[in-house]
Amino acid sequence: MANTPHAHPDHPVYVIGGGPGGLAVAAALRARDVRAVVLEKSDAVGASWRGHYDRLRLHTTRRLSGLPGLRMPRSFGRWAARADVVRYLEKYAEFHELEIVTGVEVTRVEREGDAWLLHATGGRRLTGRAVVVATGYNHTPRIPAWPGREEYDRELTHANAYRNPAPYAGRDVLVVGAGNTGAEIAADLAEGGAARVRLAVRTVPHIVRRSTAGWPAQRTGILVRRLPVRLVDRMGGLMAKAAVPDLSAHGLPRPDTGLYSRVREGAVPVQDVGLIDAVRTGRVEVVGAVESFDADKVVLADGTRITPDAVIAATGYHRALEPLVGHLGVLDERGRPTARGARTPEGAPGLYFTGFTNPISGMLRELAIDAEKIARRIARRPARRDTERRAA
Repeated sequence: MANTPHAHPDHPVYVIGGGPGGLAVAAALRARDVRAVVLEKSDAVGASWRGHYDRLRLHTTRRLSGLPGLRMPRSFGRWAARADVVRYLEKYAEFHELEIVTGVEVTRVEREGDAWLLHATGGRRLTGRAVVVATGYNHTPRIPAWPGREEYDRELTHANAYRNPAPYAGRDVLVVGAGNTGAEIAADLAEGGAARVRLAVRTVPHIVRRSTAGWPAQRTGILVRRLPVRLVDRMGGLMAKAAVPDLSAHGLPRPDTGLYSRVREGAVPVQDVGLIDAVRTGRVEVVGAVESFDADKVVLADGTRITPDAVIAATGYHRALEPLVGHLGVLDERGRPTARGARTPEGAPGLYFTGFTNPISGMLRELAIDAEKIARRIARRPARRDTERRAA
């Protein structure tokens, strides 16, 4: 492939990342006769899903989680398991005959002339007519720089290394972080034989039922997504009082800020898959936030010092986009793309981002919608350019 980029339809569209978002865009482009090449740094598609804990199931329904051109099989049930999602992504790539190159990591993307130049492992220089960044919401594990963390002499791991409760049987475990991952891992440990499970909470989460009387929370998220924030906050408060018990006596009071206000700040509600019962029965104890470490002790916000056998940090991820595109001025102060979906950042035509939000309407559903929009936009660009040239 030539090293000097040219704005020409013969150049492929490069999709960085072989997860659901990247595969969906590639399939939508292929359906429009646009060549798309998926570059995946691991050795298989769906690497992030392969690394999730065993218990994980989609919090969104099977019917609303399929990607463009291929539904999820009914045999997966209503809430698809992690292993089934991996199988679906493998089948998806095969069904659409996607062009996927594994073991290649893109390290930098640059604009040259009217095209894009990608620097990748092995000294590769790849020229693309457009680039879609789909490296994922959960990219690089993040553990806060707690004072004393480096000297802590007991087990401390990030939640991305957790698979199942077997290694923690009979042990005292502290889970840090009350998002969906932390809440589910805590419940999994409590059900799986850990001697004691504590959940360190800094900000009390909104908790919702995954399904109420057969109605999934995802459908509610879709219906209210474009309503005024204050109205959704009010509705969410009423629904919580009706469906979720008051856990104040167990250390989880109802949040003092609205559900949708939190979502707009990037914090999605916790879908209950066992946490409520575990907290009510005392199998999961809610404690204060972690402030620091002191030798073999964990110091909590109220000054309490505890000595768990293991600490699991469910403290989120970095998007880690700075090395890739930070020099292009396309990220905000929090490292997030300034434009997503079919919109391109100012000054970066042909550069697209997908999968960098965590919507209450369902990640896979939104990835599928974004894929179609991005593909339509890219497929139109050459025709518009040719028309402009003829007019000139």
